[in-house]
Amino acid sequence: MEHLTTLKALHISATVLLLGSALGLAIWTWLARRKGDATAHTRLLQRPLVFVWLLMGICLVSMPFTGWWLVHLIGWPLGQTWLLASSVIYTFGAFSWFWLLARVNRWRSAPTVGGATFTLVLAVFSGVCFIAIAGLMGAKPI
Repeated sequence: MEHLTTLKALHISATVLLLGSALGLAIWTWLARRKGDATAHTRLLQRPLVFVWLLMGICLVSMPFTGWWLVHLIGWPLGQTWLLASSVIYTFGAFSWFWLLARVNRWRSAPTVGGATFTLVLAVFSGVCFIAIAGLMGAKPI
C-alpha cells in the first residue's frame, strides 16, 4: 500500500508542478508585456527560465509512466473511457507543448519569425488539455 500512496503523490505533484510552472511562465510573460516590454517572449528560454521548461518537460515525461503504474496497481482495466480519453488528450497536449517549446526556442533565436497568435493558441490548447486530464483524474468517471 505504501507504493500506491507514494506513486499517487508523485503523479499528483508532477501534475501540479506542470500546471504551476506553465501558469508561472504565463504570468511572468503577461506582467512583462503589461509593463511595456515587447520582447518578453524572446527571453522565455534564457538561463533562469530554462529550469522551469526542464521541470515541465520532466513532469510531462513522467506522467504517463506514473499514471500507467497507478492504473496497474489499482487494477483498473485500460479500456475505460476516461482512461482512453485521458490518453488521447495527453497525446495532443504533449505534442502541442513540444511544438510550443520549439516555437518559443525559434523566437529566442529569431524574434521576428512567426506569429504570436498561433503560439498563444498552442499554449492555451496545451493548458486546456492538461487541465481536462486533471479533471478526469479527479472525477474518475468509471
